[in-house]
Amino acid sequence: MKAVGLFRYLPIEHPEALLDLQLEAPVAAGRDLLVEVRAISVNPVDTKRRAPRDQVEKSAKVLGWDAAGVVQAAGPGAKLFKPGDAVYYAGSVMRQGTNSELHLVDERIAGRKPKNLSFAEAAALPLTTITAWELMFDRMGISRTGAHAGRSVLLLGGAGGVGSIAIQLAKKLARLKVIASASRAESIAWARALGADATVDHTRPLAEQLAELGEPEVDYLLCFANTDPYFALFPKLVRPQGRIGSIVRTTRPVDLAPLQEKSLAFFWEGMFTRSTFQTPDMVAQHQLLDEAASLVESGALRSTLKTHLGAINAANLKRAHRLLEDGHVVGKLVLEEFRT
Repeated sequence: MKAVGLFRYLPIEHPEALLDLQLEAPVAAGRDLLVEVRAISVNPVDTKRRAPRDQVEKSAKVLGWDAAGVVQAAGPGAKLFKPGDAVYYAGSVMRQGTNSELHLVDERIAGRKPKNLSFAEAAALPLTTITAWELMFDRMGISRTGAHAGRSVLLLGGAGGVGSIAIQLAKKLARLKVIASASRAESIAWARALGADATVDHTRPLAEQLAELGEPEVDYLLCFANTDPYFALFPKLVRPQGRIGSIVRTTRPVDLAPLQEKSLAFFWEGMFTRSTFQTPDMVAQHQLLDEAASLVESGALRSTLKTHLGAINAANLKRAHRLLEDGHVVGKLVLEEFRT
């Protein structure tokens, strides 16, 4: 089967950073699905896992953690899907990635593809939807049925992949007042089109801009950008007994003491936690993706695909990695079909 992988961890400009390969097709066992991958999306985690380091793989390492495709075979323990079913999912960092024609995924972290989306449109959604959904609803306890309607949320990194779906979840399901950070005309327009009530420019002082909006403190703050430069600001931007969530681990120790005076709660989200540790509730990601599919089909949510980069091959994946490393991607980057 065709695949894109690596043996060495190199700067993306290096000719061998990502390679077009021919690999043996995997075989489904247990609760695995063998999926014919039709489309993939590329995320910051791809670039982080490919980042230069002194390590050489004896066999090809395949990256990629977003896919939509068709089940070709199912392991003997599979109960949720059968061959011919269209699925979408975000995979596991403990296994080979989705940048291959055929891919194995545990059915408990796969969902049925929304019927009204193309494979490319569906591939844009799984990783970011799981991340935003788990952080907001599972970790932070925000009601997804509107019990907290009218409360305010600030999304840092509002026009990125996770921010793009979080805006929709916060507005359409939780019915919150949504303030998203965006600094360019394109990203501001994108955030507003997805449902943001207002935007702030993260390159300017945030407290002043929130005050100008009549919301000097918010009930919830979700950080989808680099946590380090923002952590010290969190206590100033969130009202007493508010909740803060982040998805990007810090690179240095942080002081939690400033959160104490306002009794602020801080939550981490790692969307690979359930699959990495095989938690008893791992099937929650299957249920989540199925529910998200129904929301897409009803028109409550939309795909966050913004840029289609063409066929799935090393050259186009390198383009995707470069764009993500430059840090100005709006929405999601998607590739479709394997052609060299």
